[in-house]
Amino acid sequence: MPASAEPKRYRGAVIGAGGIARQSHLPALREAAGLRRRVDIVALVDSAPGLPPVDTIPLLSGKEQLRELAPLDFIDICTPTASHLELTLWGLEQGYHVICEKPVALSRAEADRIAAAARQSGRIVLPCHQYRFNPVWRRVKEWLAAGAIGAWHLAEFAVYRPAADPGRVTAGTPWRGTSVAGRGGVLLDHGTHLVYQLLDIAGLPSAVSAWTGRLRHAAYDVEDTASLRFEYPDRLVTMFFTWAARGRENRLRFVGEEGSIDWTGGELRLERAGVVERHDVSAEVGKTAYHRWFAALFEAFVVALDRGEPGSAQRPFLDDIGRVASVVEQAYAAARSGSTVAIPGGA
Repeated sequence: MPASAEPKRYRGAVIGAGGIARQSHLPALREAAGLRRRVDIVALVDSAPGLPPVDTIPLLSGKEQLRELAPLDFIDICTPTASHLELTLWGLEQGYHVICEKPVALSRAEADRIAAAARQSGRIVLPCHQYRFNPVWRRVKEWLAAGAIGAWHLAEFAVYRPAADPGRVTAGTPWRGTSVAGRGGVLLDHGTHLVYQLLDIAGLPSAVSAWTGRLRHAAYDVEDTASLRFEYPDRLVTMFFTWAARGRENRLRFVGEEGSIDWTGGELRLERAGVVERHDVSAEVGKTAYHRWFAALFEAFVVALDRGEPGSAQRPFLDDIGRVASVVEQAYAAARSGSTVAIPGGA
């Protein structure tokens, strides 16, 4: 657009007024300086009774009411996983661009349906893969790209939680612990984030083996623990996720020919040639910082909308959704079969 032109403002609606919308999406969309000037959230959609309002944003009981707010540029889906595919396809049919919480698709077939609908409508589907914008992860990526530890050959990812996130309903079984709403357990909920982070730095693995099970939460009908092993020609990557821990912790380690990177809790360490650098990153990874990761993600969405070239703007997002869905699908297949499963298109 010409330098003198006023930037277009985009009108959007958030579907789902639960914890992730209130704690991360809305603060990012409405408070980040770069987004305040470009985005107007004109409605929240949620049929749950007794929901508290969010400032002056109208609260609608059904998505069909959004037609009354035309023109609308996008919807932001913040509902449980089981509704993501249906709502994404519905939004594209209405001619809306779509932001969708992870996971957008659980299989290659679902990802292909979304891609076909996006291409037909000429609209963008943005997956909420906001961990890419975690400043600690970005520093780790920079170190790896710069060869700070030499060629790396071993990576270990681990996520420890005492239970599934309850969302806005604190009593009873969390929706993430049910197959009806969550469609899968900890592998799907936390694993999705770690899978796209891995793909960003190493590409598709050649094969995966996996174990899933319930160790602590008998009321869940999905796995509360998962262990994965990804194979590459010259690398091995392990991932471990659990909702059966005593506390909350994240761990990450890369081992290379010339050093190692370790991230545990609020400390990030780089060891090279026997010298250790220590960085306090606690302020960057606490929950109070999450909305800043989302803000950077949504700013990338606005840039894609500004380009006005749906074909080229769609492709990276659709490829991202498809690759992650394929890996997650094969990981679950490996867990069911108890064998190592090849990943189509992998290294």
